[in-house]
Amino acid sequence: MTAVQEALVTVTTPAGPREVPATLRVPGGLPGLPGHDAYALDPLDGTGVLFALRSEPSDGPAVRLFAVEPHAFFPDYAPELPAGGLAALGLDVEQDGAPVLLAVVHPADDDRDRPTANLLAPLVVHPRDGRVAQVVLDSDHPLRAPLG
Repeated sequence: MTAVQEALVTVTTPAGPREVPATLRVPGGLPGLPGHDAYALDPLDGTGVLFALRSEPSDGPAVRLFAVEPHAFFPDYAPELPAGGLAALGLDVEQDGAPVLLAVVHPADDDRDRPTANLLAPLVVHPRDGRVAQVVLDSDHPLRAPLG
C-alpha cells in the first residue's frame, strides 16, 4: 500500500461521504500556479465540506487555496463534465466511481463583502488515485458565486 492510499480524506458529496487521497496530484499544475503539482487536502471542518489545499514545492513559495464541496452551498449544482476532462484523469466512472468535485474559494476582499466559489471551473478529483484536473465547463456557471 502506498502513502497516498494510506492517507484518506472524507469529502461529503450528494451521494454520501467519499474518501479521496489526502495528496492530490495536478499533472501540469493549476492555471497561474506553475510548479505546484501536488497539494495536501486538509479538512478545515468536521463535515467534509471545507478544505485547504496546500502546496510546498522545494523550489518555490508555498501556496494555500481554500476549496469547498460545492453541493453543500449550491444543492442544484449539477455540471455536465466534458468527456475530455474525465479522460485526461484516466477516470472510468463504472470502475472508479464518479469524480469528486471541489470549488476553489476566493476570499472576501475590498471588491467582495463575502467569499465566492468558482463554479465555472471546478476541480475534478479522481477518487481512487487523487489526480486532479481543473475543468472549464461549457455551461453558464458563475466564476464567483457568493457563499453563504
